[in-house]
Amino acid sequence: MKTGAEIDGVLVQWGERLFYPSNRIVRSSTPRLSGSLVQRAAAIRRRIEATVIRRAPQVMVKVTGGGRGMGAIAAHFRYISKNGRLPFEDDRGVTRDGREALHDLVEQWRFGGAYIDETTQRREAFNIMLSMPRATDALLVQRAAREFAQAELADHRYVMVLHDHQANPHVHLSVRAESRHGKRLNPRKADLQRWRETFAEKLRGWGIDAEATRQRTRGQVRNYEPLWQLKAAEEGRLKTTWRIAKSGLRVDQSLASAAEAWRRIAEGLSRSDSDEDRDLAVHVDRFIARMPSEVSRGRDSDRGREVQSPTREVRPQSPAPALAREGPTNTR
Repeated sequence: MKTGAEIDGVLVQWGERLFYPSNRIVRSSTPRLSGSLVQRAAAIRRRIEATVIRRAPQVMVKVTGGGRGMGAIAAHFRYISKNGRLPFEDDRGVTRDGREALHDLVEQWRFGGAYIDETTQRREAFNIMLSMPRATDALLVQRAAREFAQAELADHRYVMVLHDHQANPHVHLSVRAESRHGKRLNPRKADLQRWRETFAEKLRGWGIDAEATRQRTRGQVRNYEPLWQLKAAEEGRLKTTWRIAKSGLRVDQSLASAAEAWRRIAEGLSRSDSDEDRDLAVHVDRFIARMPSEVSRGRDSDRGREVQSPTREVRPQSPAPALAREGPTNTR
């Protein structure tokens, strides 16, 4: 058995690789892994339980495109608000609806700050979608999205619309690329992950169990369809199919790295003097067994054994001489 401090050290060392990668180059007020060793290990345990036991719903934050000019931005406003039929909320917290209000919003964006031409070469707005699985309270998703925008997009103009008429409740956010101080928004992969974590944190603040764990940590390799493809499929215009699963050497290496971190965590938990930790280790082992990299490794191992042990012809052997036995012979 290992001491509590030793187990905590293992959890923090390998849990950071799974849940808090060190290549973060952006700042955020979202809670991170901080505090004493005990506090950091407790945070890792919570993330592990959410992933392997509760299977907490994963938030989705996606940049679905952006407008190159006011014409494209206005078209997106009309789309997300259903031409003004759905209420839309701006960065000041003002909620309006109707075509006239929508027209006023377009003009505010066109002339507020640097002028936006009808068509431009550069992207003047980013379209973001924040989504949760079906059965999630849509109004709480909207409140969390509002808090997300206030935290992450505070210096930008934005407009948000709740869509609760579809299976998955989601919020569309259209964000002006140029901030009030002239700084341009340029979302990168690290920003998207930070946004997911912020959105999940805001949802948890409203009592919704939500996580923002990376795909590789969950052992998943799914490609999510772009919004334009989903629309085209709904309208019967889609001519090409989207590859659902990711593949390639980098994907394999990433999954293998995640599986190794999970194995180290399971090994550490299994040597703990805490019953709760050892029980958690069992759940982690089951989780590892279902990861694509582990399933693939098992299949490759089976193939290797087949190659190393080719089928050989079995020749009949002469019966062995009877041995003298004491007592009656069992004929059943």
